[in-house]
Amino acid sequence: MYAIKSTLPEATLKIVGEALQGALVDLIDLSLVAKQTHWNIVGPRFRSVHLQLDEVVETARSHSDTVAERAAALGLSPDGRAATVASGTGIGEVAEGWQRDTDAVRAMVDALGAVIVRMRERLADVGPVDTVTEDVLIQLTKDLEKHHWMFQAEHGG
Repeated sequence: MYAIKSTLPEATLKIVGEALQGALVDLIDLSLVAKQTHWNIVGPRFRSVHLQLDEVVETARSHSDTVAERAAALGLSPDGRAATVASGTGIGEVAEGWQRDTDAVRAMVDALGAVIVRMRERLADVGPVDTVTEDVLIQLTKDLEKHHWMFQAEHGG
């Protein structure tokens, strides 16, 4: 078996690996939560929120690939299996069945907020030891914060 070897010191690799794996799990779950909500939203703002949810899915999927590839480049095997995501996510459960547009927006504000808080914690851990990974996390946090802002504006508070 071919193994990828990182030039980072072992202690740094541990910090970076935990941050990247945690980010991967949260991003995969965020894409699933947004898609589940996308399929089940009803109400007068259906179309605008439906489309907005797909933007979150696209962002989360794109960044999850970047995060997983960063981990792989460092010799860390990314784990996006369903059981890993379910046991490690920072996002609460999504309501089952149809969701009113207002409830869906509130759920997305909460989900995005939870992920952003965890991303900022990861940034604080990674920043002092690996600026390359920090840059990856900065970019994805910036994009998530934009979605968070837009859903909050949609919600009205």
